[in-house]
Amino acid sequence: MGILKNLYGSSLTLLTDLYQITMAYAYWKSGIADREAVFHLFFRKKPFNGGFAISCGLEVIIDYLNGFRFEDSDLEYLKTLNGNDGKPLFDLAFITYLENLKFSCSIDAIPEGTPVFENEPMLRVRGPLLQAQLIETPLLNIINYQTLVATKAARICLAARKAPVMEFGLRRAQGLDGGMSASRAAYIGGCATTSNVLAGKLMGIPVSGTHAHSWVMAFGNELEAFEKYAEAMENNCILLVDTYDTRQGIINAISIGKAMKSRGKKLIGIRIDSGDLAYLSQLGREMLDNAGLYDTKIVVSNDLDEYILESLQDQHAKLDILGIGTKLVTAYDQPALGGVYKLSALKNEKGEWESKIKLSEQIIKINIPGIQQVRRFYENGMMITDMIYDVELGFQDEPTIVDPNDPTKSKKIRTERLYAEDLLAPIFKDGNLIYKSPSLPDIRKRTITEIEKLHSGIKRFVNPHVYVVGLEQRLYEKRLRLILEQRKLIS
Repeated sequence: MGILKNLYGSSLTLLTDLYQITMAYAYWKSGIADREAVFHLFFRKKPFNGGFAISCGLEVIIDYLNGFRFEDSDLEYLKTLNGNDGKPLFDLAFITYLENLKFSCSIDAIPEGTPVFENEPMLRVRGPLLQAQLIETPLLNIINYQTLVATKAARICLAARKAPVMEFGLRRAQGLDGGMSASRAAYIGGCATTSNVLAGKLMGIPVSGTHAHSWVMAFGNELEAFEKYAEAMENNCILLVDTYDTRQGIINAISIGKAMKSRGKKLIGIRIDSGDLAYLSQLGREMLDNAGLYDTKIVVSNDLDEYILESLQDQHAKLDILGIGTKLVTAYDQPALGGVYKLSALKNEKGEWESKIKLSEQIIKINIPGIQQVRRFYENGMMITDMIYDVELGFQDEPTIVDPNDPTKSKKIRTERLYAEDLLAPIFKDGNLIYKSPSLPDIRKRTITEIEKLHSGIKRFVNPHVYVVGLEQRLYEKRLRLILEQRKLIS
């Protein structure tokens, strides 16, 4: 049973914008509902002004599409909707059409945990126009948020420099689903554990936690609170030391740690949640070591993100474990990815593919036409460039790629000593699932492994090096031709 069914227990087919259903209705009335179409889901700008993003959300999309059907309650609700004239918005014949609708699209997607870049299709939908339109909103909802959080987590884990990161942002997440989705995406992005127990139960993510200041405040003094906690949690004892005075808190924790050691137990760590984290972590490490508690960890929290972590690392802070909440699960400095879903090809009445182009005053908003695939090239195991190409047009042995936003930038790819792979993998074929989702730990492992294949400059947080992504020459020329043709039509 998938996570969506576990969480909601009912159909989520109406989790969409009304205009998706009104467009579907209009397609149906126009007689083009079953005409084959191709849509691509992509983003135009990398999040956080960074050098990469991490694809995330595919397994949830699979779960959603496996349950895609209009249930009786959905149809009854649609019957209640009226137009401005007070009459039903939809014909009963259309309601019957939806009742019998069976998902039959083919979907290709970039596997979760893969670094992705601007303009690249993360997901390609091919199938009946009406169906491909109906699923736009949920696909964007799932991919946009989870990719954003997975990317933020990956950046934070890079700044952590191998120190394990605990995600504990549930209380600050945007609602219940935001909390669940964030826990999943953060784990895929590289976090080691979550505080979210329901995410642990439903998704198998390792759970971890300490205690709150309220625990300390509930007792007569801090030392008594620590003693009681160590008695109750002798196999998982981490003590929060900054409720009153951090130095004294460390002294009290050391007293507990020594007592536990004498009983053959171990104080796992101390947590510092306020103040000068660099200084206090150094002080804590020195005091613990002087007391012979060398293996007691320093856990640090308090509104951390990758920039603060990088500063703490530069100050030689003693960071054994990191607790990250608000700025991770809310993607604090960029709350939306901005992914879009665009029609790029549609079969005409003769059954021939026609590429589609959307114009804009901004070149960045002009979509890429055709049926796209992404080919990634590697040299000595490192990613060096990506090529977006049209599967109908193909490409030469040594292709030339062109920047879609700046035609003066082009690059010939010398493929002789390069390894290449196509990133979009088959997920659904004519509505049937043909992809076996890897386990969540394997997806997380993929993220860590794939990030290692990126040049260090691309992983910088400020002014990162630009990873080159271009349109294959023939696709670029096709796009330009379509733009010029459309400009002539409206001039």
